[in-house]
Amino acid sequence: MNLFYRNFYPHDFKYRSHRPTLHIFHQQNLLKIFLYLRSMSAPREILLKYWGYPEFRPMQEEIIQSVLDGNDTLALLPTGGGKSICFQVPAMLRDGICLVITPLIALMKDQVEHLKKKGIQASAIYSGMKHHEIERIYDNCASNPNYKFLYISPERLKTEMFLGSLQRMKIGLVAIDEAHCISQWGYDFRPPYLEISDIRPHTNNAPFIALTATATPQVVVDIADKLKLRQHKLFQKSFERINLAYMVFHEENKMERLLRIIKTIKGSGIVYVRNRRKTITTAKFLVENGIPADFYHAGLEQKIRDKKQDAWMYGSTQIIVSTNAFGMGIDKSNVRFVVHLDIPDSLEAYFQEAGRAGRDGKKSYAVLLYESSDIQDLKNNFENAFPEPEYIKRVYHALGNFLSIPIGGGKTISYDFDLAKFSETYNFKPLLAFNALKFIEKEGLILLTGAIESPSKILFTVSQSDLYRFQVETPSYDPFIKLILRTYSGVFTEYTRISESSISKISGLTEEKVKSSLIYLSKLKILDYTPQKNNPQIVFIEERLDQSNFYLSKESYKHRKDSAEQRLKYVLNYVQSNNKCRSMSLISYFGQKDIERCGQCDVCLSRNKAELSRYEFDSIVDKIKPLLLEKAFSITELVEMNTTYNPEKIIRTIQYLMEHNKVELTDQKKYLWIKS
Repeated sequence: MNLFYRNFYPHDFKYRSHRPTLHIFHQQNLLKIFLYLRSMSAPREILLKYWGYPEFRPMQEEIIQSVLDGNDTLALLPTGGGKSICFQVPAMLRDGICLVITPLIALMKDQVEHLKKKGIQASAIYSGMKHHEIERIYDNCASNPNYKFLYISPERLKTEMFLGSLQRMKIGLVAIDEAHCISQWGYDFRPPYLEISDIRPHTNNAPFIALTATATPQVVVDIADKLKLRQHKLFQKSFERINLAYMVFHEENKMERLLRIIKTIKGSGIVYVRNRRKTITTAKFLVENGIPADFYHAGLEQKIRDKKQDAWMYGSTQIIVSTNAFGMGIDKSNVRFVVHLDIPDSLEAYFQEAGRAGRDGKKSYAVLLYESSDIQDLKNNFENAFPEPEYIKRVYHALGNFLSIPIGGGKTISYDFDLAKFSETYNFKPLLAFNALKFIEKEGLILLTGAIESPSKILFTVSQSDLYRFQVETPSYDPFIKLILRTYSGVFTEYTRISESSISKISGLTEEKVKSSLIYLSKLKILDYTPQKNNPQIVFIEERLDQSNFYLSKESYKHRKDSAEQRLKYVLNYVQSNNKCRSMSLISYFGQKDIERCGQCDVCLSRNKAELSRYEFDSIVDKIKPLLLEKAFSITELVEMNTTYNPEKIIRTIQYLMEHNKVELTDQKKYLWIKS
């Protein structure tokens, strides 16, 4: 039962035995509910009505109020801090539509679906959509006041269709997600983000809210400058995660260590690896050792990815082994550990991925395992990420030829793309070719997306009266059309997701017959049918350039390589250092200085134990273990029963035993030895 209703509904209430007092109960509790609702702020009413939560998370309400006051706002909330609520709630309270700019196609599609399920009208525009599908979305956003959200990638902001449609929209709020992408000092710079401030004159003076989970102080300044935020308010939640223990271990047999970690910590976990092949072999190893595990990567079909994700979310799969494609937008609170079997490329990426553990506030672990060869592999990856400028130029022109794009053509058009076939055709090494394409993307010339499912959609392009006339004149299609109209709503106003397999089951037709019927109706211009796509896409942001006009700035190339090299040094220092608290290392990287050592990472635990002599530690354990095996004791009781030892040393011993899962804390705040 919702927390809100639990406040007013007596737990011992039984309808039959309390039937005479039911009216009195309603009178008393309706009054309580009325007084509670009257005391609520408008943002809380929206939060309760649409999201079902009676309270905000820390700092969310202050950020929302800043937006409602009309302020430009910059919010830094770590992974799991609830960034989307910070713009979605105020957008519901402001007149007009909220324009959400984000580079993450999978995330925008996921958020749009969630909003629609709550009864909030929202749409997204991304690569692979048809021209008239995009046009219909723009028209709906401009003419239908019930539309509240339009999600769009930054690459769309310069297109004539968007700029023309923007003039007709009433913008109430502009939200820039993943705002660190605007900074050349950041780890994921995207040139189209630099165009965002240009739309300000066409947004009805609406406030801007920029959000990110990871930004160094230099990047924070750059975000405000590049977005031209006006006397903005900065909200920055502490990056410290007091329930999360960071561990780094040099381990030559990582798989055996991984097995021990999973069996010791127990609970749900994520294991991150660098490539797709490794997700499969690692998951197979875990399954062979009795661990319910599965693998996940962007190359799988969407239906398969959804099935794997759901199995992990709901507990039938304990461990998901994935590339960095997994985790974005997933809100699973009880992840007890995140293990990295490969060293991440940046501390920003590591902090985000590790931060998916322990969102429920309970003790959790972020473990990074590395062996000697991993250090050299990371350095090699860095060198491969920066092919020579001449090589990048060759890849760009080969791409134009591969996709049959004429010089001066291709702008804003999406193309299906097969990297393996492209590399084979032009004798490129796939990894170098991919990194060259990523560099071209960072120059703002193309957009490269992974395999993102675009589900089948339909829109009836004739009026309802014309459709009825067609059904009368073509009776063979009448039952089929009626079935679609009964099954799906909104098919006359917006592109609607359909499932050919579901239509097949209901109608008794084969799936192929359903598809051929939809294609036939599309040819007759009765409806527009877009079959499902699940291919990687390349979008040319600018017209294809000829060889003489393709130019890579030496200064830009050097700047990006130098910045990446600096981030690499920070990662290597984090991994190889054994004298500074892991939490302090991470948090100071993001500019927060006023913290103490965590006392629970591998460095702190070694230090804690080092401050006890081995003899003292063993003696204390010998004294307290028999006690804790029999019953639970508080720390005060243990100190009073062992006056021979300094209380601080007893506390440190208990802390060490807790960290190594020898002792557990009961609900009564007492300690008990874990019997294996």
